[in-house]
Amino acid sequence: MEIKDTYRTLDFPSEEVLYKEKNSKFFGYAYPISSEDEAKTILEDLRKQHNSARHWCYAFQIGTEKIYFRANDDGEPSNSAGMPIYGQIQSFDVTNVLVVVVRYFGGIKLGVGGLISAYKTGAQMALETSEIVEKTIDIHYIIKFDYKNMNKVMRVIKEKNLDIVSQKMEMSCEIEIKTRKKNAEMIFDIFSNLYEIDIKRKE
Repeated sequence: MEIKDTYRTLDFPSEEVLYKEKNSKFFGYAYPISSEDEAKTILEDLRKQHNSARHWCYAFQIGTEKIYFRANDDGEPSNSAGMPIYGQIQSFDVTNVLVVVVRYFGGIKLGVGGLISAYKTGAQMALETSEIVEKTIDIHYIIKFDYKNMNKVMRVIKEKNLDIVSQKMEMSCEIEIKTRKKNAEMIFDIFSNLYEIDIKRKE
């Protein structure tokens, strides 16, 4: 069975999109994020930017293997905003992403069905204007060895085209490397079999 080791996310934040329905305005935004704190900061900024709006509804999803998501209706009827937005994150198959739809109320009630449709459309338009990229799920390892074994280690790194994340070179050396998940076991085995070289997975 092939290991799935890629995921789709946004390259950079989307352009602002606007969807209008019966005098209500829905502004849609999509952002790449890596933590819930990042989502909170973006939401605070949008609340300042749209300080006279009525609702700031959003959904986000973080993670590649363990998925963590949240959907928030922000005062709209239950499940009429956050979940339709989250549904678009799922249908575009993206993660590490925050989608926000800001609503200015236009005086005419849309009803739950109308709201679901409007929030879904706002989210969909924001994701459609986004640049979606495929990234690899990487495993990080710490390799420790004596300076005299440097060439051995570097040869493998070069042959296997591994990325060096950081390195400390003193009497004893420590290099952090990363590799695609599907190659991780093989890389681990190569280094484990080398004499006097210690490798462990970085948690």
